[in-house]
Amino acid sequence: MGTAALTGVEVVDLASTSLRELNRRLHERADGATSWRILNPNGAHAVACGLDSEIDVEIQGHVGYYCAGMNKLATVHVHGNAGPGLAENLMSGAVIVDGSASQSAGASGHGGLLAVHGDASARCGISMKGIDIVVRGSVGHLSAFMAQTGRLVVCGDAGEALGDSIYEARLYVRGQVAGLGADCIEKELRDEHVAELSDLLARAGVDGVDAREFRRYGSARQLYNFKVDNAAAY
Repeated sequence: MGTAALTGVEVVDLASTSLRELNRRLHERADGATSWRILNPNGAHAVACGLDSEIDVEIQGHVGYYCAGMNKLATVHVHGNAGPGLAENLMSGAVIVDGSASQSAGASGHGGLLAVHGDASARCGISMKGIDIVVRGSVGHLSAFMAQTGRLVVCGDAGEALGDSIYEARLYVRGQVAGLGADCIEKELRDEHVAELSDLLARAGVDGVDAREFRRYGSARQLYNFKVDNAAAY
């Protein structure tokens, strides 16, 4: 289990070590290792949650709910798929998923980068508060719902009600959008946005995609203030 002295990487096999023990060791860093490899996660929930130090964690397989939730400073790389709530409330650092993610990926994220190299399900990036999310595939309905700030980049398609009740987050979609939510509109893609997109794609490890092929979406800023003409709708 402890191989840091030999290889510089601490290896933990969840087939023989409890999840509670793994997370305790990651939090306390009693082993002094800055690089970790987790074997046989087998869909376990809450793997590598609440990290708050500059460590690298590689997970060899699929994970369940809330992987890398509340992450701060660490880099977590999932070599597989992830269940609901991936990188929920991400503060900083990076979370990379080679496969696809279930619903609510990156929900309420305050910072850092979430890169999903497959698809993300419904409600990707809801209530974003500064996180950057890059999805190589497509996202489901109600993605970026009530997104306050941050950036969501979708290289594939987006489902219904994209950006519903959005605040000031920036949304970029390369494929088709099934429908826009309340107060979300298409906006001009200017040179500064192309530069921003190119940087985000590079940081997420997404190559072969031209930033000029995307469309930009954001808030129409019509929901910020009470309007007496709409009183019956409130």
